[in-house]
Amino acid sequence: MTVFVLTGAGISAESGLGTFRDPGGLWHRFDPTRLATPEAFAREPEEVHAFYNLRRQGVREASPNAAHAALARLEAGLAARGDRLFLCTQNVDDLHERAGARAVTHMHGELMRARCTACGESRAWAEDLSVDTACPACARRGGMRPDVVWFGEMPFHLEAIAAVLDASDLFVAIGTSGSVYPAAGFVARARGAGIPTHEINLAPSDTAGLFDAATYGPATRAVPDFVAGLLGGFSGSRP
Repeated sequence: MTVFVLTGAGISAESGLGTFRDPGGLWHRFDPTRLATPEAFAREPEEVHAFYNLRRQGVREASPNAAHAALARLEAGLAARGDRLFLCTQNVDDLHERAGARAVTHMHGELMRARCTACGESRAWAEDLSVDTACPACARRGGMRPDVVWFGEMPFHLEAIAAVLDASDLFVAIGTSGSVYPAAGFVARARGAGIPTHEINLAPSDTAGLFDAATYGPATRAVPDFVAGLLGGFSGSRP
């Protein structure tokens, strides 16, 4: 059995990391068209770095919550009985890993990594970036950027994600808005393949009507309860 779990910003909100589109979220305070595009980085790299340095600081100061920990338990519990969790996240934080998850697919990249626009080198990076930061591989300055997906760029690992989704036995979306594609289209793809679907969210997402089942409430309560039920009672396969 393969359980495909997609997580979004809502799973990290109770760790103190702001969501994007909710009232008071990051995009209500910052204009993404100015700060989260390749063009913005080329035009005003200092401001882009300042924004992402602030976000990186927030990730460093945040701690995984009970929802992250529950998914790590789900991964271990499924593996122990020969099954698999495929944990795919839209989040660029590292809270899943710090909670103990061993295999996380970051489709929108990772804030705690940096990539050189000159040579393509990507590596773990927890400190601030600036226009003076030199690439450790090619020594060029000015080209180091957060290794995240900006607007207008293609998400990572899409072929691998699609292959696993099509072969999954259960699709679960946790803390997603249902408004960001291609991830928002995963539920329709799963339904088309006859895969049961379940939404866990604080409130119904934009794609809530496509899910077979739903649980609404804070992630720190809803996700551990769901995981406990899944590990205790779900052993079937897709119809």
